[in-house]
Amino acid sequence: MKFDKLSPEELEKAASMLKAIAHPMRIAILNYLDDGKKLTVTEIHVLLEIEQSTTSHHLGILKDKGVLSSKRDGKNTYYFLKHENLSNIVDCISQCACI
Repeated sequence: MKFDKLSPEELEKAASMLKAIAHPMRIAILNYLDDGKKLTVTEIHVLLEIEQSTTSHHLGILKDKGVLSSKRDGKNTYYFLKHENLSNIVDCISQCACI
């Protein structure tokens, strides 16, 4: 879909999602959740080597803005990319940053 076909509301939502992603820790979270991976808060905070409360804060922002979804399984809540196409953004950021 091209941006000229998006309504003002859809453009606002897209901008809100991109703003939510635009943080070093959140980009790292998306990178870990790339390729359909599902991880818990504990797994993510260990990978990022930051406090669990900080990890939860970042996950909450990404979920609130429609970037992530979560699914509860017993005592664990697994986080994953809400839309598979978000992997393209992660790949693009990674490629552009490594140039």
